[in-house]
Amino acid sequence: MIVYTVSNGKYFPVAESFSSDSENLHGIYINLTNRCNNDCVFCLRDKKIMATEKSLWLECEPTVEEVKAELYAVPFNRVKEVVFCGFGEPTIRLAELTELLRYVKETHPNISTRLNTNGLGNLEHDRDITPEFKNILDVASISLNAATAEKYFKLTRSKFGIKAYEAMFDFAERMKNFVPQVVMTIVDKVTPPDEIDSCKKICDEHGLTLRVRPYEAN
Repeated sequence: MIVYTVSNGKYFPVAESFSSDSENLHGIYINLTNRCNNDCVFCLRDKKIMATEKSLWLECEPTVEEVKAELYAVPFNRVKEVVFCGFGEPTIRLAELTELLRYVKETHPNISTRLNTNGLGNLEHDRDITPEFKNILDVASISLNAATAEKYFKLTRSKFGIKAYEAMFDFAERMKNFVPQVVMTIVDKVTPPDEIDSCKKICDEHGLTLRVRPYEAN
C-alpha cells in the first residue's frame, strides 16, 4: 500500500478506514520505498515471502503524482497527522519526500507532518539534508535501537558500518534546528529493559526525547 492507516498494529487502505460513520481522527501513513540502508535483524523484510494483501510491501515505487492522487481522496477533516514512513527508509527518496511534505503543508497547513527515519539521510546523500525540512516537517521520529555503536551495528547491520551510530545522533541534533519536535525511538520487545534505561540516559545527554514503541509483528 502507498497511503494507508494503522489500527491495532494492522494496516488498512484509506477507503476502508474512512468508510464508517465514525468521527475518529486518523493518522495517514505514506509508503515511498522498500529500499533501506540498514538491514535490521528484526525487520519484516527478512521474511522470504511478503504478504500481498494489506501489506506495506511495494511492487514498484510510487511517483509523486500517484501519491498526490491518493491523498486527494482523503477526507482531511478526519485526519490528525500525515506520516512518511515507508517499508524502507523514506529519506532515500529525498526529493520526492520533501516535495510531498511541502504539498501536504500547502494544501492542509493545520495537519501535523511526521517523518519516521533511521537518521542516516546525511550519510546516504553525503551532505547535510536537515535544512530541507524547515517549515514542512513537524516531527522527526528517529530509530535509536541501541545504547552503543557496537550494539547498534549488530542490530541494524547498516551499510555505513560502525560510524552510522554517531551520524544518527548528529542528524538528530541538526534536525532540532529546523523541526519543532525530534524524538528518538526504540522497540520494546527488541530492546531489554536495562538497555532502554541506557538509551534514555543517552537521549537526555543529547537533549532528545525517547519514546518506546511497540513491536509490530504483522
